[in-house]
Amino acid sequence: MDKWVHPALFFFIGSLLLPFFKGKAKKGIALLIPILSIIDVALMQAGTYGAYRFLNANVVFGRVDKLSLIFAWVFTIMAFLGALYGLHRKEDGHYIAGSFYIGSSLGAIFSGDYLTLFIFWEIMAFSSVFLVWYRKEQRSIDAGYRYLLIHIFGGLLFFMGMMLYYAKTGNFTFTRIFPDQASLPEYLILAGFCLNAAVIPLHAWLPDAYPESTVEGAVLMCAFTTKTAVYVLLRGFPGFEILAVMGTAMTVYGVFYAVIENDIRRVLAYHIVSQVGYMVAGIGIGTELALNGACAHAFAHILYKALLFMGAGSILYMTGTAKLSKLGGLYKYMPLTMIFYIVGAISISGFPFFSGFVSKSMITASAHETGRLWLFGLMNLAGIGTFLSVGLKVTYFAFFGKEAPIEAKEPPRNMLWAMGLTSALCFLIGVFPDALYILLPYKSEYHPYTSHHFAEMLQILSFTGLVFFLLVKKLSPEDKMNLDVDYIYRKGGRIFMWIDNRIVSPIDAFWGELYRTLGLRLLFINAKISYAFDRTVIDGIVDGSAVSVRTLGFVVRKLQTGRIQAYVGMSLFIFFFIIWFILMGR
Repeated sequence: MDKWVHPALFFFIGSLLLPFFKGKAKKGIALLIPILSIIDVALMQAGTYGAYRFLNANVVFGRVDKLSLIFAWVFTIMAFLGALYGLHRKEDGHYIAGSFYIGSSLGAIFSGDYLTLFIFWEIMAFSSVFLVWYRKEQRSIDAGYRYLLIHIFGGLLFFMGMMLYYAKTGNFTFTRIFPDQASLPEYLILAGFCLNAAVIPLHAWLPDAYPESTVEGAVLMCAFTTKTAVYVLLRGFPGFEILAVMGTAMTVYGVFYAVIENDIRRVLAYHIVSQVGYMVAGIGIGTELALNGACAHAFAHILYKALLFMGAGSILYMTGTAKLSKLGGLYKYMPLTMIFYIVGAISISGFPFFSGFVSKSMITASAHETGRLWLFGLMNLAGIGTFLSVGLKVTYFAFFGKEAPIEAKEPPRNMLWAMGLTSALCFLIGVFPDALYILLPYKSEYHPYTSHHFAEMLQILSFTGLVFFLLVKKLSPEDKMNLDVDYIYRKGGRIFMWIDNRIVSPIDAFWGELYRTLGLRLLFINAKISYAFDRTVIDGIVDGSAVSVRTLGFVVRKLQTGRIQAYVGMSLFIFFFIIWFILMGR
C-alpha cells in the first residue's frame, strides 16, 4: 500500500484552512504546517510514489532519493523559519501565496517527469509574484509584472523543450541528460531552468523583484526559486561545461554589482546571483565532489541568505528604508539584529566555524582538482567581493559609520527568534559539517578543516579587510541607480509601447474607421444586391418551377380518368408526336 504523503499537501490544504482561524490559533496552525512537513520528510523512504497514467503519459509525483531529500529537508526547515519570521503578518492572502510557493517548490523537487515538474514550476511563478505585489507600492507592482513576464517566458522555453523532447523520445521522463546526447529540446529545457537559476544574462529579474517584495516575502523568495532551479540542473544537466563557465561568471558578476549597490536588499539580491553561480559551476564541473558541493552550498545558502534578508528586512521594517546612504549607527538601537546579520555575513563569506566555510570550499576544491585553475581563481576573487560588500560594507554603513537621524528599535520577537534559530543552524553546520555531509547524495570524501584551507581563508579575509579600510571612503554608498541588462527590455518595452501608441494604434484606428465607413457600406450594399437577386431571380426560378410542377400535376391528375381507352389514346398521341418531332428534325 502506498503510504507516502506529499509534503506539498500540508501547505496547499493548510493555507486554504488558515483563514478560518483567528488569533493565536491561526499562528499555531501557521507553524504546525511546516512542522508536519518536516516530520513527513523525516519519515520518508527512498522509492517511487504517486505514479499515474495521464494523457497517455506516465507521471510521477513522488521520486524520493537522496538528491530530492536533501532539498526537501532544507525547504521544509526554511518554511518553518519563514513562517516564524512572518508570524506578525495579518493578510491571509500573503500567507496563502507563500504556502503555495513553498508547496509548489516541494512538488517540483519530487517530480519524476517533465509534465508534473512543469505544472509545479508554473504554480511557483504565479504564487511568488504575489509576495512582490503585496508590498502594495507602485515600484513593487511594476517589478512584479516584469518578474511574471520573464518567468512566463522561461516557462514557455521549458514547455517548448518538453514537447519537443516528447516528440523525440515518446515520454516525459525527467532523467539525467548527457552533453553528447543533447539537442534542441534539451537545450530549450536547459534555458528555461537557467532563467530560474538567474544565470547571466537571464538574471536581471532577481535584483529587480526581490528588493521590491514584502519584508517577509523576500525571505521566502531568496530560498526557493533559484534553489529549485539548482535542483533540476543537478538532476538533469550535470557535467555540461557551459554551466561551469557561466556559473563562474555569475560569481564575479554578482559581487561587482553588490559592491556598488546602495540598497541592502539589492546588495543581497546580487549576492544570490553570485552564490548560485558557485552551485551552477559545481554542476557544470560534474564530479561527485562538485555535485555534493552544489547540494551542500544550496543547503547552507538557503539558511544564511534567509538570515541576511531577515536582518535587512528587520531594518526596513523598523526604519522604513534599506538604503545605506540613509542609515548608520543602528548598533545602538538594534544590537540583536546586528549580531544575527553579522552571523549571516560571516557565513556567506566563508569564515571558519560557519556554514559557508564547509560548503563553498567543496566547489572551489573540485575546480582545483580537475585542473580548472582559472575557475578556481575567479571563485576566490568572488569570495573577496562577497566579504567586502556583505560582510564589511553593509555592516559598517548600516550599523556603524556616521549615525543617521533615525531612531529605531528591535523588531517583533517572532522575527528575532527566527533570526536566532537560523544563526544557530549556520553555526552548527560550520562546527559539525558531518550533519550536513551525511545528507549529500553522492559518495565522496571531503574534509574542510585542513591547515591549507584554514590558512587560505584567513589570508583572503584579512586581505579583504585591509582593502576595505583603505578604500572605505571610496566605498561610501551613493543613492543612484545602477543599470543592468534589464535596462534593455525595460527600454525596449517603452520603445515598443511608444511605437504601439504613436504608429500602430493610429494605423489601426484609421483602418478601423475606413472599414466602418467604406467596408461596412460596401458590405450592406452587397447584402442588399444579394437579397434582391435572391428574391427576384433565385426565388423566381424556384417558385416558378414549383408553380409549373404543381400546374402540371393538376393537369395530369385530370387525365387520370381510370378508362383504358383514354390511356391508350394518350400513349398513341405521345408516340406519334415523338415520331413527328424526329422526322421534322431531319
